[in-house]
Amino acid sequence: MAVGGSTAEAAPRSYRKIIHVDMDAFYASVEQRDNPELRGKPVAVGGSAARGVVAAASYEARAFGVRSALPSITAKRKCPELIFVTPRFEVYRAVSAQIREIFAEHTDLIEPLSLDEAYLDVTENHQHIPVATTIAELIREKIKSVTGLNASAGISYNKFLAKMASDQNKPNGQFVITPRQGPAFVEALPIKKFHGVGPATAAKMQRLGIETGADLKTKPLAFLQQNFGKAGSWYYRIARAIDERPVEPDRPRKSVGAEDTFATDVFELDAARAELVPLIAKVWRHCEANGIRGRTVTLKVKYADFQQITRSRTVGGPISASADIEALAVSLLAPLFPVAKGIRLIGITVSSLDRLPDQAEIEVQLPLL
Repeated sequence: MAVGGSTAEAAPRSYRKIIHVDMDAFYASVEQRDNPELRGKPVAVGGSAARGVVAAASYEARAFGVRSALPSITAKRKCPELIFVTPRFEVYRAVSAQIREIFAEHTDLIEPLSLDEAYLDVTENHQHIPVATTIAELIREKIKSVTGLNASAGISYNKFLAKMASDQNKPNGQFVITPRQGPAFVEALPIKKFHGVGPATAAKMQRLGIETGADLKTKPLAFLQQNFGKAGSWYYRIARAIDERPVEPDRPRKSVGAEDTFATDVFELDAARAELVPLIAKVWRHCEANGIRGRTVTLKVKYADFQQITRSRTVGGPISASADIEALAVSLLAPLFPVAKGIRLIGITVSSLDRLPDQAEIEVQLPLL
């Protein structure tokens, strides 16, 4: 069974029908919806003109190169007319719940990735609609009518390709990749556009002669494992358009983390600390958006020779501010300096997660000394 239910692309086995729904500039679009004065203008959610980082940017702001995790001062330099708006996560969560209800009209197999995107398995669906592209169209139309917001969708036979497809016709569009089209689509795709391949990994692949999916497909499994560790097996599979991961409804999240590999090795504490700031902002943004807090902060450091260490600190109650995460992270980072060898990667993770209670949070005094 091909995606979309067509028998013209008969295959020796049945395929899943996966939809990846991704809201278009979600936080910024909600702000523009609720404040007509912001419509058509470059908007950054989060940060300020003087400090912080951008949590989300409208399409008008993106045209100037403004994007999430960009320092606010840099964003303002790129777009002097940029309007900064304070995030309203309680509103974003409420809108996300409306969208989730629309998903549930079609399937119980819903895997949220964040407030603004999710995977849906519609192979078997509540309304017995045989064509996945039709379901995606219905979902996008209902989201628009209920919330006033635009969504894009990717439809394919696995999660990786559905995710890649949802980026093809943004904003307010959809794209399908059938089982017959999948391998050729991946082969033609520039490696830097692969979901899950960051700038540092893409640069390393390019140094190894891997510019496209077709180049990646020529590399043996042993070569990829030698150069990319455990991720090598994943790269080997997706180069062949293979992704057997099922859609996992309400998968409990054990931790929230972010990391970055640097273009050049870092040797100074101030430089390393500066690299932590956007990572912490990303982690905290996820915690805020999903109404979760953690009690454990873990710092990950990988040196130039690929030696990797982790350092953790657990506090007595939920961490209530991004500044507290930063204070804990710096308390773990500082003792590592001075370093005898450069640092190529830093990561930060918050774990021991719990949902926020309905009542107001109780701030925790962190024992940092």
